[in-house]
Amino acid sequence: MPKRWILMLYLAVLVGGSLLLGGCGGATPVATPTATRTPMLAVTDTPLAPTLTPTARPTNTPVASPTAGAMVVTPFPPDVNPLTGLRVADAALLDRIPIAIKVSNSPEVRPQSGLGAADLVYEHYAEGGITRYTTVFYANEPEQVGSVRSGRLIDLEIPAMYHALFGYSGSSAGVKERIRRADLFPDYIAAPDFGVGQPYFYRVPQAGKAFEHTLFSNPTVLRELAEERGINERPDFPMTMAFSERAPVGGEPVTYVEVNYLPGSCTAEWAYDAARGLWGRSVAGRTHTDALTSEQITAANVIVVYANHVYTDILEDTWGGGHMSIEVQVWGQGPVLIFRDGLMYPGVWKREQRDAMLTFYYGDGTPLPLKPGNSWLQIVPLDTVSKEVGEGQLELNPPKM
Repeated sequence: MPKRWILMLYLAVLVGGSLLLGGCGGATPVATPTATRTPMLAVTDTPLAPTLTPTARPTNTPVASPTAGAMVVTPFPPDVNPLTGLRVADAALLDRIPIAIKVSNSPEVRPQSGLGAADLVYEHYAEGGITRYTTVFYANEPEQVGSVRSGRLIDLEIPAMYHALFGYSGSSAGVKERIRRADLFPDYIAAPDFGVGQPYFYRVPQAGKAFEHTLFSNPTVLRELAEERGINERPDFPMTMAFSERAPVGGEPVTYVEVNYLPGSCTAEWAYDAARGLWGRSVAGRTHTDALTSEQITAANVIVVYANHVYTDILEDTWGGGHMSIEVQVWGQGPVLIFRDGLMYPGVWKREQRDAMLTFYYGDGTPLPLKPGNSWLQIVPLDTVSKEVGEGQLELNPPKM
């Protein structure tokens, strides 16, 4: 791997300086200071502001776009899923609300149900070094998703990005209060601690699994709830991702990506399968399968999103001395690494209004296209360290949070 890419990976996680994104529209945001682990101010009764403020930005300038290529850009045809760039058999499948569901990544719940059918999966730190998933389903409706677990502060953002109904099992008192005061509440929130139980959430007892790992749901029943609430309709996304069947020129060959959140427990490992044109997923050295199909989970795109992580004054739990809730600031802009077709592309992610999804750009502001298909987004702190562990093999080591 050329030295310029190694330097790019290290520079991508530094904070401060300026990054000019010509052609993206709007003024370049002002950088904020580097995140610290100082707790935020206590939650008050003041309503949460729906507007966004930018987070810290990288010092690197990602490469300019090579050529426009054959990109699919907005507006999409009515039968193209804007979350995957794939055509659906019936455009009516997209005349409904996306569904986001919180899923556990505790080792004892693997293999989970329904992950392989998600259009998008966000993996992020919960606390204590472990990770959790927020899944987004639009075109597909697996028969079961779970196990369903509690929400985190990042779940104030992801459902807003995709205009989704969010299903989860509950939250800490501080997060619950934040959700109660958010613009998502009450219509776009579905959880037992807000009175939403059966049939939208149900228990599937399993031998050897603790009670908290037995809660499940699925997009079909949650859409029925959305229909009752009058919100089951096609979203009008203000910004959408770009897609291209053909890989852009200029990518650096990378066939293995490892995000080492918690060694031996929560390590996301992606190996490129050239025969299928997909990335195959393993966790902590073991093939990650979907319980519904017994097949390995795959992704057309693996997207490493560098974002500001800030500890808050919200107590999530008391085990091991207690852990504070983490605010993952997925707004403004920041560095991104996109892996598709066995190639790596450094760029910039942007989200500058609350109801906009993350979108991806080259350094000159040209959209950086994804491969049509599903995507896994690995969210890491800005100070994540990168190193090459073999030819075309990249290891990312986030600081434990």
